[in-house]
Amino acid sequence: MPRVSRRTLRDALSVAVTVGAYGVAFGAAGVAAGFSVLQTCLFSLVTFTGASQFAAVGVVAAGGAGLSAVVAASLLSTRNALYALQMAPQLEVTGWRRILAAQITIDESTNVALAQAPHGPTAVRHGFWITGSGVFVFWNIFTLLGALGAKSLGNPAAWGLDAAVPAAFLGLLWPRLSDARLRIIAVAAAFFALVMTPILPSGTPIIATVVVAIAAGWRR
Repeated sequence: MPRVSRRTLRDALSVAVTVGAYGVAFGAAGVAAGFSVLQTCLFSLVTFTGASQFAAVGVVAAGGAGLSAVVAASLLSTRNALYALQMAPQLEVTGWRRILAAQITIDESTNVALAQAPHGPTAVRHGFWITGSGVFVFWNIFTLLGALGAKSLGNPAAWGLDAAVPAAFLGLLWPRLSDARLRIIAVAAAFFALVMTPILPSGTPIIATVVVAIAAGWRR
């Protein structure tokens, strides 16, 4: 089995730990919304897609129906299907490993994997599996901790956890903005997301930036 490079391991673990720690915020939010500790933990184990989990809990906390929570979570989860279309040819997995790969096909595993592309297909696969597995483990551990300590945690934003995940993504994205065209697309996407934030439901403005990607690709 090819050895994992130090660079790939560093990128994968730094994102896994940072993002996984944010699970404490979900654990606290789940209990605050009326879920039991067991229900909150099962949600992370089975669903395992952070934005969708927060969306569903947010709907329930606001007094929405269960169907509304499912629809909101499903809408945000569509991005994972797009990630799968991109990652499947590169992972080349079959049988039961496809099920495992599907479970950990999330923003972070896809992002780290694609960031390893200049270093070859092996680095891409290592980045995907280490990041996805790491986030899964840490996310569920911290979900449990957050659910158990929900009453004493207070506002998760006060701990700086809300800024940790965007910072991790920015660290991955920055080295890839290697020319003026990519930097313009990134700025345009960020601006578009900000404009759409007061218009679209929570969590969807970032998904909507696919319009910018389509426009850029079409022009090219």
